[in-house]
Amino acid sequence: MTTMDRSPLAVNETFLNDVRRNVQTAIAEDVGSGDINAALISKKQIVTARLITRTAGVFCGKPWADETCRQIDSSISTEWLVDDGQDVTPGDTLLMAYGPAQSLLTCERIMLNFVQLLSGTASIARLYVEAISGTNAMILDTRKTVPGLRTAQKYAVAVAGAKNHRMGLFDAYLIKENHIAAVGGIAESIYAARKQNPHIKIEIEVETIPQLLEAFEAGVDMVLLDNFSMKELREAVTLNKGNVPLEASGGITRENVTEIAQTGVDYISIGEITKNIEPMDLSMRFEPSK
Repeated sequence: MTTMDRSPLAVNETFLNDVRRNVQTAIAEDVGSGDINAALISKKQIVTARLITRTAGVFCGKPWADETCRQIDSSISTEWLVDDGQDVTPGDTLLMAYGPAQSLLTCERIMLNFVQLLSGTASIARLYVEAISGTNAMILDTRKTVPGLRTAQKYAVAVAGAKNHRMGLFDAYLIKENHIAAVGGIAESIYAARKQNPHIKIEIEVETIPQLLEAFEAGVDMVLLDNFSMKELREAVTLNKGNVPLEASGGITRENVTEIAQTGVDYISIGEITKNIEPMDLSMRFEPSK
């Protein structure tokens, strides 16, 4: 069986460039021409700041927090007490930071925005991963991400133990119903993609068992089963005989994901893990001077 081996989130220079761009954009948005509030404080005042969480979840966001400090004031030093992907509980200290009060105040909201979003993403992804433990299925993310923060949210999904699907429209085929309608059919779409890029794996969306059989006949590499019932999922797995990866999608909830995984599908893609999230509740407080 062909496996889905794309790994868009290797922590390489491309990843680090995305982190830098995310932080540059956030600083430009928040600081603009200068932080007039932080300017009320002496540049010479050095403080210690403690970052805590008020809620339980899965922590994520260190690369973005560190890059925020680096771009605003490289003299800030940080001591992380947690790692990305680690479970945290209310009251846990996540970070101790040391540096000019002005700079830390300017960093504060930008850092917290990244960490609360990515921790919220990692937390919900982990819930789904845990719900299907003991099965052979894996949770996949989608392209339903916050604009401009796809790398960040896919990183959060990965540290939670789920798997990244394609990064965008450029690195893999996922031929959906409107593509099929525009090209003229399932087989026609697969043939066209194979001719255009013979070395890129092709996944196609199907909505019925007859469409699934047509995709098999056309030599597809992976199939997305869109809104299949439990009975149809089990039938699809039986018909497939382990030949190509099957991905269940549509109508997935924490209440039904375990049963879906038990049908024997290989992957379950869930938009909720990057778009319907509850940010982690964080607080940064200055410590009294000693």
